[in-house]
Amino acid sequence: MSPGKMQTNGTHNITNTTHLPKRIILVRHGECSANADINVYGTTPNHMIELTQKGIEQATQTGTIIKKLISENANNNWKVFFYVSPAERTRRTLREMGRSFPKRRVMGVKEEYRMRELSFGNYHDPASIQKVKEERLTYGRFYYRVPGGETGAGVYDRISSFVESLRRDIEMKKFCQDPSQETNIIIVTHGLSSRIFLMKWFDWTIEQFEDLNRIKTSEFQVLQLGKGGEYSLAFHHDDKKLQEWGLSLDMIENQKCRAYGPARVNRQGTCDVYPFMDCFAEDSDEENTII
Repeated sequence: MSPGKMQTNGTHNITNTTHLPKRIILVRHGECSANADINVYGTTPNHMIELTQKGIEQATQTGTIIKKLISENANNNWKVFFYVSPAERTRRTLREMGRSFPKRRVMGVKEEYRMRELSFGNYHDPASIQKVKEERLTYGRFYYRVPGGETGAGVYDRISSFVESLRRDIEMKKFCQDPSQETNIIIVTHGLSSRIFLMKWFDWTIEQFEDLNRIKTSEFQVLQLGKGGEYSLAFHHDDKKLQEWGLSLDMIENQKCRAYGPARVNRQGTCDVYPFMDCFAEDSDEENTII
């Protein structure tokens, strides 16, 4: 593998990371009218649901906070590239956030339909939506198919396609052609979509995904590049916040290991947590004996 080339688990060879974006930031849209009143789902197409005034204010504040986070302690050549879900509430969130970013700092904006929200079908009355949400919790959010809509697994497939496209663009130095440039990718999306993105990026299992919690409206999650060439949530988010989002202690320790390198190891003595390792036989001197 050539220096700096991204691996399938979202990590990098440590010898050259100069062309890699410094951060990938996931932002959930601001409060929308359906968050405030579930009856909106029965009269407005999901993709046309708009932000409330509170959501607009949230998005504006989030833009200010993220701009400060990016620009503080940065070189004078920092840039941002935005991806946005095609829903009205995410597009409006981007517009309000964008007030904090001078045009000269923006490399580009791409509407990314693969980062759209889970489809709940068409119009729904509040009672049916509540029933669906209760069934999803008992059945499992990953496999449950919303009547007339999608499964979480279907969302995973399309977001996986986006993640692989993003990785290829990073490998081709689309975002960092100038080694002195400090690039930040900001993805304005939805609650479930952000969880699925993290699941794919960090190779989390379905069981780990099921324990994750949705982030609040206009809340954001920062994946920052460490010196070892891996992205981690542990740079900007403490244990309390990661636990609030549903990460287990092992997942949190893994994030710290990704952030700070081989010196940080989890309780199994490795930076990687592989499932099913407990089903194999213990090592022994007789393992190569022919029976």
